[in-house]
Amino acid sequence: MNKTIIVIPTYNEAENLPGITTALFALPVPGLEILIVDDASPDGTGALADQLAGQYTGRFHVLHRTGKQGLGTAYRQGFTWAIQHGAQAIIQMDADFSHSPDYIPQMLALLPEYDVVVGSRYVRGGKLDERWSWWRRFLSWWANSVWVHLLLGTRTRDATAGFKCWQASALGKIGLQRINSNGYIIQVEMCYLAEKLGLRIKEIPITFIDRRYGRSKMDTRVQIEAALRVFEIRRRHASSAASQPGTGVS
Repeated sequence: MNKTIIVIPTYNEAENLPGITTALFALPVPGLEILIVDDASPDGTGALADQLAGQYTGRFHVLHRTGKQGLGTAYRQGFTWAIQHGAQAIIQMDADFSHSPDYIPQMLALLPEYDVVVGSRYVRGGKLDERWSWWRRFLSWWANSVWVHLLLGTRTRDATAGFKCWQASALGKIGLQRINSNGYIIQVEMCYLAEKLGLRIKEIPITFIDRRYGRSKMDTRVQIEAALRVFEIRRRHASSAASQPGTGVS
């Protein structure tokens, strides 16, 4: 892979942005670039991103959006931009260090063999932050192991994972124009389509750590809304191509 672009949607991540940028550019990954998709963060994340773009000319990019438009459209726009700018590998992750940059070299090393590599909390060796409450742990487990699996028949253990490394060609097969989710449920929709289309999926264990600074955007209301939208995904993509022989989740 010659060019890797990391797509990071942001909303009020000014406290985390300098640190995650430094950590990512310290990785031994040639041709690594960062794309920030900022939804007019009132804490100045967008202006800070512009400063970093000046510091890392040609390697750090910013898309400014007017208002809080949602995670789903941020990823669709970011993925499209990355493909148009020649990325062969595209990584999606959070800005808050819940997804450790240290896993990225391993993900990229597996990418030639797989279409998407998933940083998974629920394969053997994967872990959740020990500070999570039992209720938060239960909801996360239930969403992946029961709800999504039951309604969509997915085999990916962490269907809601937000830390993924894609081949650009795999995103082309999915067809970003078909993705309609506009919240955290985009992770489930893309996972479902990847499986339905027979893409080669590899899950690797990660330790998911709670954010360093700021407040989580994943509250109970957001979780309930995401759970209900699984029905829409099943209805919308019922006629998608079935999985192809010899491909699938590992």
